[in-house]
Amino acid sequence: MPVILKLLTAVLFACLSFTAYGEKLRVVTEPWAPYVYDDNGSMRGLDYETTMIVFQRLGVEVEWQFLPWKRCLAMLDQGHADGALDIFHSHERDALLLYPSEPLSAVEFVLFYANDRPHPAQTLDGLRGLTVGTSPGYLYGEAFSESSLFDREPAPSHEANFGKLSLGRIDLVITDRRVGQHVIKAMGLEGKVSQAPLVVSRQPQFLAVRRGAGMDLLVQRFAAELKRFKQEPAYAALSAKYGGIQANTAPEHTVEQQESGAP
Repeated sequence: MPVILKLLTAVLFACLSFTAYGEKLRVVTEPWAPYVYDDNGSMRGLDYETTMIVFQRLGVEVEWQFLPWKRCLAMLDQGHADGALDIFHSHERDALLLYPSEPLSAVEFVLFYANDRPHPAQTLDGLRGLTVGTSPGYLYGEAFSESSLFDREPAPSHEANFGKLSLGRIDLVITDRRVGQHVIKAMGLEGKVSQAPLVVSRQPQFLAVRRGAGMDLLVQRFAAELKRFKQEPAYAALSAKYGGIQANTAPEHTVEQQESGAP
């Protein structure tokens, strides 16, 4: 078989592997509003809707499952899922996962505190002796994760973390800026919780898939179509729909854009 014919055949199989054989790409994720979440039985969110549009254009059907993030990672490790939505790149996962060259979006991890117990930290040193609520399996950057200045206490959900913050069981919560604002609004905590000036880390998030036959070509096609879609007015409208959440920073503080370590 000529080399060009072999290449075309491989591309064709990659394109049709999840459709021609009646299979679906099994993708897991954790509710991460406003990027991906369940809205009264309907999945929504910036990254979810973007991913669905790209896969529809590629002719790939997707089967979605919401799970706690640590369980999502276990599903990938065990081969019970084909991919994960909104995952950070980690060199430790390179042997298992393939990442498109184009990220879906970018996360900015910040800290939130209760207004009646203010901790407006501007550096990691400002967290000395405090307890910060975290989410299992998340990568916040080496400087934060390895610091011995403060304690990290995990909770099963973002809502649980903010609930503990409201009850005074922890001093701060770390999460993405937009995610935090979404949870604050949903829980009726506006005016009760503020964002600290410190930006702990920034990192892109991806739709990554397990390594396997045809997956490298699928990832390349996904990246190309995603990049194309991001140039269209439809993506600008989608981004504006989910990106208009303003930071709830206390009036006496300004947000400082600081880099401090990467995963």
